[in-house]
Amino acid sequence: MQICIFEDINFANFEPLVFSRPVYDLVCGITSLKEKILRSYGDVKYSLHCRPYLADIVKKENPGIPVNKIDDDHCLFINGRLISTQDLSDLLPLITGEDKVFVNGETVIGAYLSGKNLEYKKNHLKDLFSVNDFNGLPVKILDFKCANYLWDLINLNGEQISKDYNYFVKQLKKPNYLDKIDPSVNLINKEKIFIGENVTIKPGVVLDASGGPVSIDDNAFIYPNAVLEGPIYVGESSKIKSGATIYENVTISKVCKVGGEVEQSIFMPYSNKQHSGFIGHAYLGSWVNLGADTNCSDLKNNYSQVRVKLSSKEVNSGSQFLGLMIGDHSKSAINTMFNTGSLIGFACNIFGSGFPEKYVPSFTWGGAEASSVYDLQKAIDTAKIVLSRRKIHFEREEENLFQSIFELTKSDREKKVVNWRKM
Repeated sequence: MQICIFEDINFANFEPLVFSRPVYDLVCGITSLKEKILRSYGDVKYSLHCRPYLADIVKKENPGIPVNKIDDDHCLFINGRLISTQDLSDLLPLITGEDKVFVNGETVIGAYLSGKNLEYKKNHLKDLFSVNDFNGLPVKILDFKCANYLWDLINLNGEQISKDYNYFVKQLKKPNYLDKIDPSVNLINKEKIFIGENVTIKPGVVLDASGGPVSIDDNAFIYPNAVLEGPIYVGESSKIKSGATIYENVTISKVCKVGGEVEQSIFMPYSNKQHSGFIGHAYLGSWVNLGADTNCSDLKNNYSQVRVKLSSKEVNSGSQFLGLMIGDHSKSAINTMFNTGSLIGFACNIFGSGFPEKYVPSFTWGGAEASSVYDLQKAIDTAKIVLSRRKIHFEREEENLFQSIFELTKSDREKKVVNWRKM
């Protein structure tokens, strides 16, 4: 018996972060959606389903785990957009007694398949899942929550930090090194503060857990006079710069550098916002660098709900607060300004005066005044330099990923980029 975590037809709602990863590898709270699902089932055999062009990078990042392959005669398929609950394995058991599909509205939450039903699905694993794949199977309705858009993860982040904190600190009982920090550090509601091993916290820092837990992972470094309000998670080997103000509901993944003012935002690993400037209700991919005094608006002047332009449609987010969503390997220059609900693609270089368009296609070079196509090879060369600074080698899988995303997003650039000229 095995589990297969899958991507469905709604993956594009999570652009630009899903250009370079499956939906289930997005972070919400302390961990990814995939990690939340797997911990519900304990030590279970599993495989991963993804879009074909992502298969090599998923295999590299999950050694020994089958990708787009089922090795068993019985399989429980689980939607990678699922916001897993602690009792998931009870409500969606490994063995159900008969083949069936679990749905919430038009969303397939999961499906238990065996025999001919499983053989058919094995032969179509390159396809994205939809409710039509399970016609004829018994249906069970489950009131489970799936993220539908990227901003759902932003809005759920504080709640998920608290739940993940309870799991790691209370259930797994990770050792807490709170007593090792300098006595000059100001602790508020220290019963909800967790400090990992070899964490450095300089004098004048305020850790305020009155609104939710504060969790600081191994080898993190908090510079003097920073203020961190919970719920917040600071990942392994990340740095919070002097005087930073990090408000509630913020996740900073491993090996990030963050300064200035941040509120209700998620940073994927290896991204930097070192300097002053405000980022709020935002989602930053990996290897992003925001220049000094980069700011984003997360509230419209008329207080109306924020609309977001995706590559294929415009959507009302239903949120009054929504800031910047920026893909992997994208950069902003000093003094860059982003409007509410801005979506910046993969490997962009944004600079210049004024607000850039709210939707900027991947591999764009420029800003409000003019924009061009960022040459693929130059983007790859820059990424190699950036990764090497973290002692990470840019390998064939990464290069192929850049090439695939460049081709996939070509039509977006043809519609949006003013000057079709390589930079």
